[in-house]
Amino acid sequence: MQLEYIGLKGITGPLIILEGISGVAYDELVEIQVDGCDMRLGKVVEISEEHTIVQVFEGTQNLSLDNTKTRFLGHPLELPLSKEILGRVFDGVGRPKDNLGDVYPHVRWDINGKPINPVSRKYPRNYINTGISSIDGLTTLIRGQKLPIFSGNGLPHDALTEQIVRQAKLPSENESNFAIVFAAMGVSYEVAETFKNSFEQSGVMQKVVMFVNLSNDPTTERIITPRCALTAAEYMAYELEMHVLVILTDMSAYCEALRELSSSRGEIPSRKGFPGYMYSDLTSIYERAGMVKEKNGSITQIPILTMPSDDITHPIPDLTGYITEGQIVLDRNLHQKGIYPPINILPSLSRLVKDGTGKGITREDHGACARQLFASYSKVQEVRSLSSVIGEDELNNIDKLYMEFGRSFEKEFVSQGIDEDRTMEQTLNTGWKILGILPKEELDRIDTKILDKYYPDK
Repeated sequence: MQLEYIGLKGITGPLIILEGISGVAYDELVEIQVDGCDMRLGKVVEISEEHTIVQVFEGTQNLSLDNTKTRFLGHPLELPLSKEILGRVFDGVGRPKDNLGDVYPHVRWDINGKPINPVSRKYPRNYINTGISSIDGLTTLIRGQKLPIFSGNGLPHDALTEQIVRQAKLPSENESNFAIVFAAMGVSYEVAETFKNSFEQSGVMQKVVMFVNLSNDPTTERIITPRCALTAAEYMAYELEMHVLVILTDMSAYCEALRELSSSRGEIPSRKGFPGYMYSDLTSIYERAGMVKEKNGSITQIPILTMPSDDITHPIPDLTGYITEGQIVLDRNLHQKGIYPPINILPSLSRLVKDGTGKGITREDHGACARQLFASYSKVQEVRSLSSVIGEDELNNIDKLYMEFGRSFEKEFVSQGIDEDRTMEQTLNTGWKILGILPKEELDRIDTKILDKYYPDK
């Protein structure tokens, strides 16, 4: 049943307060009409005996306490869905913004989704090839995984995001069964256009669905954007049985919006002023990734966030790390050396890599090669510290080889062109070529049979 009321009790930031309301539900969609013409949307965020609080997506500017009409629609915000959403661009609440008209829906789904029963989850297997060696070789992205990218202000995470969207593919499978949902939150108009133009010019736009919340759009709209994106992904994965990669950028902007809304509601803040429920709120987004039994599709997530002051202990990356299955960390020192992508492999990891790679999936030597690259590069950091004290000329022969290995690893394996799309075979072969700088006896993380088979001849 739809209920309509005239007048407001109060306006606080992005919230409007009504009293004398009955028969409404939490998260119910609300239409707010201003002066008989301007229509805005909102949702119920708090209900009590005295008042009802509604969060207005488009903001509360120019609202009147006397003339504003509110209509409670009796259902939550729903996204119209059909296969025709592929190749389309929507705003932060799922309205078309590409001048191609409305979507004629096959179904309408609640953007808040439904919890996945843990018993019905299927363990992630196989991988998504990004064409980027430091990801594919060392922190492999497994289908159904959530693998965030931790970046910082000024680092090229936008360029890396574009490259992943352009190059991501399912190895040895039908590409028509693969789609990407891209959600941008709090980005500038120029950045949003750069993303869109990059996807169109590279010819991948037909397999991409974009949801864009600009920096000058209402802050509260950012709370809705990732949920719209994930609802679209769930439809394609579970109804159309597609493998869907969801990229969410920038989750720091989302968390800032969450903090602003919490402050407007007068809630007691937790660390750094963020609400105490931010962990469960982020979980409601990240845990929508996965695979479900009796369904052939999958949802894989790459949330991207910028760490304030490059602080990995900040609440946003800290809580994200608890929920997700690893992380990819961009490093400012590597960026200053001119290395792209500046991925620091030592704090980076993918906890599911062993289950989606290896013999029959990638190659039998994948795990051994990756482990040895990690171990040898870790040794490089120790040798570099020693070199900074005594000088490189004073190092012994083995340590000098490690210094050479470190330089080659960063320039030939980690670093690659912004349009360079490497196969898994090329990635692993490059890894072995660089390991060949070190003598066999230094490669103690590799089984003898694998080492004898793949160690390069001098």
